[in-house]
Amino acid sequence: MDAPGLFDIEPTQEPEPEPAADAPLAVRMRPSTLDELVGQKHLLTPGSPLRQLVGGDAPLSVILWGPPGCGKTTIANLVARSTDRRYVPLSALNAGVKDVRAVIDAARAGRRRGGPPTVLFIDEVHRFTKTQQDALLAAVEDRVVTLLAATTENPYFSVVSPLLSRCVLLTLEPLTDDDIRELIDRSLHAERGLADAVTLHDDAADHLVRLASGDARRALTALEAAAVAAVASGSDTVDLATAEAAVDIAAVRYDRDGDSHYDVTSAFIKSMRGSDVDAALHWLARMLVAGEDPRFIARRLVIFASEDVGMADPTALQTATAAASAVALIGLPEAQLNLAHAVVHLASAPKSNAVTAAIGEAMADVRSGTGAGGVPANLRDSHYSGAKKLGHGDAYLYPHDDPRGVVTQRYAPDGVHRKVYYRPTNHGAENAVAERVDKIRSIVWGEQR
Repeated sequence: MDAPGLFDIEPTQEPEPEPAADAPLAVRMRPSTLDELVGQKHLLTPGSPLRQLVGGDAPLSVILWGPPGCGKTTIANLVARSTDRRYVPLSALNAGVKDVRAVIDAARAGRRRGGPPTVLFIDEVHRFTKTQQDALLAAVEDRVVTLLAATTENPYFSVVSPLLSRCVLLTLEPLTDDDIRELIDRSLHAERGLADAVTLHDDAADHLVRLASGDARRALTALEAAAVAAVASGSDTVDLATAEAAVDIAAVRYDRDGDSHYDVTSAFIKSMRGSDVDAALHWLARMLVAGEDPRFIARRLVIFASEDVGMADPTALQTATAAASAVALIGLPEAQLNLAHAVVHLASAPKSNAVTAAIGEAMADVRSGTGAGGVPANLRDSHYSGAKKLGHGDAYLYPHDDPRGVVTQRYAPDGVHRKVYYRPTNHGAENAVAERVDKIRSIVWGEQR
């Protein structure tokens, strides 16, 4: 039997009223139907999960993943307008397990009484802990609630696998420049927008599109600021100077804990690997301006020095480790110079992944059991009592006794004897290393030429 008043824990969320005339332009221009949604054409085909969600045709639980300003909140509002469902919004910023369970209990009680199904919208679901996300599992699986969750971060990193498997993942793309232009033009003329109060010069529109970087909310906020500035100056025209004066520098799109973190880091590494010094410096600047931990950057440089430069420039590792030490010693902002120094060195250095490939092959052999034979007797420790009786160290040749410093001798175990792991390139300093290694192998293997 249901507890008295349980359903009243979370009252039914009524569809939001029409925004007030003085509401922000981005709020006033929020679409009222899916057909007004700008962009995301790949999600709007007939019968698509998004149309089913908004139309209430199927109780699909959905995770909306996309960058800021691409339409996630807009879609949530469209769902809220579906009057045959109870819509409960929560923000992961201030909701806890208790709040989630209260909604679920109310939804279960309401359904038993014949009430409408519940759609639970969780904004920024990536901010929920594992425990908070786990609290949703049973209710989502049993369809006690239909979950609609929004996140700007890669859900494969930020959403627990059991919850992800119970939902349809819809990936929203950043709006294109054409999408942003369409939105700006619509907002200039719409009655609920600027209602032709101002005109916008083409170069000013170009500036707003560039600043938006695919973010509809940012575009409309910038447009509104520019329009207000123009009207305040007694003009009905927004030119480039007005737009530039009204809008501050665009915020750097970067989340140290989110998907952008991984994407920017990847671009940074790949730019250095591709020897594009200028692109590498751009990505370094992007991380520094966004407040990335300089120790993280320094660690990536140290790894890169061996992984991608290696013996083509053995001094690269010295530069990278010196930069890491400088970061620890003096910190930002001064250490940005040390990081830039290292980036320029690593990006412009000759490249070789021969060291990376060599250790990878060697470890693969060890894991597979190849070369699992014992240590050759001549290489075994002979410094303890009884070792000689076992033959340990017998016939070991001391390389320093040979004028060449190298002798013919068996070092590798059975299975990998004479197997080549390290294959030097002819890039940079590794070209000389290749010649030297080839001569050494011929002596060690008894194939001196």
